[in-house]
This record gives sequence, C-alpha cells and structure tokens, in this order.
Amino acid sequence: MSWGRLSRLLKPALLCGALAAPGLAGAMCASRDDWRCARSMHEFSAKDIDGHMICLDKYKGHVCIVTNVASQGKTEANYTQLVDLHARYAECGLRILAFPCNQFGRQEPGSNQEIKEFAAGYNVKFDMYSKICVNGDDAHPLWKWMKVQPKGRGMLGNAIKWNFTKFLIDKNGCVVKRYGPMEEPQVIEKDLPCY
Repeated sequence: MSWGRLSRLLKPALLCGALAAPGLAGAMCASRDDWRCARSMHEFSAKDIDGHMICLDKYKGHVCIVTNVASQGKTEANYTQLVDLHARYAECGLRILAFPCNQFGRQEPGSNQEIKEFAAGYNVKFDMYSKICVNGDDAHPLWKWMKVQPKGRGMLGNAIKWNFTKFLIDKNGCVVKRYGPMEEPQVIEKDLPCY
C-alpha cells in the first residue's frame, strides 16, 4: 500500500480523533474531504447567493429546512409554500436554507444573480445560497453529510433524486427527517412542533 493511499485512509480517523478536543469541532469538519467527521450541520460553511462565506453555526438553536431549489419544474408550489412557512414560523425560530442546483434536468441554468432575482419574484426572505451540486464527487460537503445521516437516508439509495428534496434539521444541527421531492413543503409543518 502506498503512503498516499495510507494517508488518505488515516486522515478521516485522525481528524475525528482530533474532534474530541474541545473547540476543534467547528473548525475541522467543513471541507470536501473530512465531512464524515462532522457531528452537526453547524460545522459546515457555504457561500450565500452573493458569494459571501457563511458559517452555518449561525443556525445554532434554530430548526432548519435545507432544500435544493430550481427555477423551473415544480417551482411555484415549492417556493410559495416555503415562503409561507418562513413567514409564519420565522419568529418561532424556523430558518430555511435554499441551495440552487442544476443537476436535475438543467432546471437551474441561471447565474446566482439571476436566481436571486427569480426568488425575489416570490418575495423570498429566507436564506439563499450559491448554486451547488448535491450528488457526486463535487457535491457540497453539507449535502454529502446530510444524505448519510441515519434519518437523512433516502429511499432506494441516498442520492438526491430531484430538486426540492428537503431535510428537517433540529436545533442541535442534526438531521431528523428527509422529505422527497414530490412531498410539498407544507407537509413539514406537522413535524415542526416536535423540534
């Protein structure tokens, strides 16, 4: 076995061991290679729709819905319902994180600026992030992590099947439920009081 291969195999174990040290969890598990070590969503960062890097620990103490979005397809019902959920529950602590994705039928072809303008047409006030991949080697580390969590796994494999797959995240940053792309956002409302 080559040193390079051994190093790649040992790195996650070493990093996970380092996480036991106080204060290191937030800094260690946010990259493309070491996402498996993360214990919560709060350990990740992502670029917002304007290109600013945001530490997701800003959502500590909030229940979150994380979803991949598109400007084409079943967009209207999803955006309208997400806007409604945000309007009714933001004061109670609900946060919605929308990640545009162009991996499904090329339904999100625009630039981040075009996506931002499109979302403004729905009066979106929740947090929009830069366009990402949710499947494959180039998937954002947060999405890789959410898909393998015990309550984040999908039917017929963990891959995201289409736009508007939704994850419910509790106040501690843990995945508590995954909703398929055919489930409209309003179905999440019944689960919100639990968290």
